[in-house]
Amino acid sequence: MAASVRLLARQLARLSRRNVFSTFSNASCGSGCCWRTPPGRCFSEAAEDRNTHFGFETVSEAEKAKRVYKVFENVAQKYDVMNDAMSLGIHRLWKDILLHAMHPQPGARLLDVAGGTGDIAFRFLDYVHYQQERQKLRAARSSQTPSWQDSSDTYTTDVGPREAKAVVCDINKEMLKVGKQKADSMGITSGLSWVVGDAEELPFDDDHFDIYTIAFGIRNVTRINQALQEALRVLKPGGRFMCLEFSKVTNPVLASLYDTYSFQVIPVLGEVIAGDWKSYQYLVESIRKFPDQEEFKAMIEDAGFCSVQYSNLSAGVVALHSGFKL
Repeated sequence: MAASVRLLARQLARLSRRNVFSTFSNASCGSGCCWRTPPGRCFSEAAEDRNTHFGFETVSEAEKAKRVYKVFENVAQKYDVMNDAMSLGIHRLWKDILLHAMHPQPGARLLDVAGGTGDIAFRFLDYVHYQQERQKLRAARSSQTPSWQDSSDTYTTDVGPREAKAVVCDINKEMLKVGKQKADSMGITSGLSWVVGDAEELPFDDDHFDIYTIAFGIRNVTRINQALQEALRVLKPGGRFMCLEFSKVTNPVLASLYDTYSFQVIPVLGEVIAGDWKSYQYLVESIRKFPDQEEFKAMIEDAGFCSVQYSNLSAGVVALHSGFKL
């Protein structure tokens, strides 16, 4: 077993480092804490009657929402530690790939849904800050021997871009509390907000954000189609939807190793590290119930997004989907 786990880790790391940006290159198209109460979820009798899956178990939609909330309430304090343990640290590389594919610029407004402990938002703000520093450096170099065009550009951009902002939205208050504590410990004091909200009923106006991200969260949503429609609604025209999620492994040998690791190791790690076997058994099962790459791509297109594409990371252990709002 130990040898299999080490082999899996080496394969995942090697595959993740491959260039996965090519499919995206030709696409056409104050750290405040806001405990905003989202619109109430009204589970009608029809919703109570409709069934869905909670892992491999069949439950009502209302029951799934309650159980998923409880899962993340239970694991919030150990969530980041478990991410490192379960993925052998490779989740950090996957998230870095997401940010490089996103390539956000100064002034961008990000909504990170199911953002929990803030990993994507922190990376977003760091990336934008780096872009700002690069622009300042280029401007300083240009000012030493400015051309007529450089002088004109400097004159017209003296005001500078507006501040980039990230909003972390999650239905679970315990996850947001952990994220807020991380932000405080990192000294992030501006450009970041924390909002309690449901991915299926986002508490934001139409056409409000430049980028919508959801990383390892959409498979836990009860009605994925509704969440995709909400993503489209809150994005500005030209805005980008990006989803990082576990998917279908394409390599048969790796798939066998991955299944063994998932079902025999991850729940054990959950019990040892977080004291919670059942929550991590659900998380493993939820990955197997999530649509594969092509099916999820079709769902994004059906929601109204254009230029929908995806890239496989680590041979399909994770897929990065992207689409634009016209």
